[in-house]
Amino acid sequence: MGEVKLDLLPDPQAYFEAQRLQLFGRGRWRTTRCTFHGGSDSMRVHLDRGAFVCMSCGAKGGDILAYHMAAVGVGFVEAAKALGAYQEGGSTHQGPSRPAAPPARALLALVADELMVASILASDLSKGRRPTAAEVERLQAAAGRISYIARIANAE
Repeated sequence: MGEVKLDLLPDPQAYFEAQRLQLFGRGRWRTTRCTFHGGSDSMRVHLDRGAFVCMSCGAKGGDILAYHMAAVGVGFVEAAKALGAYQEGGSTHQGPSRPAAPPARALLALVADELMVASILASDLSKGRRPTAAEVERLQAAAGRISYIARIANAE
């Protein structure tokens, strides 16, 4: 029986770049295209933990092992083997890690972005311009994200 050692996972930045994802921005959370729905700049990846979350389609996971499982469509052990984190002969099995809440600064930046979407649509409405169905859907997504962040903040 084998053992999965999460400390043997590759460096998240190197891993995501090897997946041909260009990482943009500064800080620990970087922006890239979403592998899962093809969005050009909707996925965020954490350079320390390898956590990922798409702000559009909602794909998310706590580390690069979870990303690899979802992107390639393989199970936990197969992904661990592919990433060099599986060792034969051990008996301890560590499951996939649960993603930690993003840092407060990242959450505030996300809220600021979502409020900008709302303010632009409000400005357009005040000028008599009716929003498209896609814009209404985007506003609803923004409201949902802000609400989710508020629930996270109230839970802590």
